[in-house]
Amino acid sequence: MKYRYLLFNKPYQVLCQFQDEQGRKTLKDYVPVPGVYAAGRLDYDSEGLVLLTNDGRLQHRLTDPRYGHPRTYWVQVEGCPTPAALAALRQGVRIQDWTTRPAEVVLLSPEPALPPREPPIRFRRHIPTTWLSLTLREGRNRQVRRMTAAVGYPTLRLVRVAIGELHLQGLAPGEWRELTHQEQQRLRQLG
Repeated sequence: MKYRYLLFNKPYQVLCQFQDEQGRKTLKDYVPVPGVYAAGRLDYDSEGLVLLTNDGRLQHRLTDPRYGHPRTYWVQVEGCPTPAALAALRQGVRIQDWTTRPAEVVLLSPEPALPPREPPIRFRRHIPTTWLSLTLREGRNRQVRRMTAAVGYPTLRLVRVAIGELHLQGLAPGEWRELTHQEQQRLRQLG
């Protein structure tokens, strides 16, 4: 079997699956490659890098939290996080009955150059926003949003920009490409 490895820049309000009974946009609307599946998901209201493959072993290793593969997100939050809030994200945040692993957190200034989101995020003249870079080594359901909310700064926009060494750069929203031979070799070393 020939394995396929694709990078896709998932737009806002696209499901990270190939079918939807409610008629929402899915991966099928953008990626006409049969037999590949997302190695990890992004929420309907999140954007950014998705790896699609038919390599089940690699898919498992990338999505199983025990392997700790890094995923980097650019996150626009409401307000200006305090040093204590940033320290909490870096140490791990208690969410319901579990504590997240420590995250790498960097304030992004100036804000990242991203294409505008359609529809745009809500704008409040008297409430500033801040962009953070968060790198996680686990990926639970809506984890970034839950983490920023837990420290008092709700997420307004969330864009995954990297999975390990694979980066979003060069892909506009809705575009995809095959991994290069060199990228495939590095990726296989993870599996």
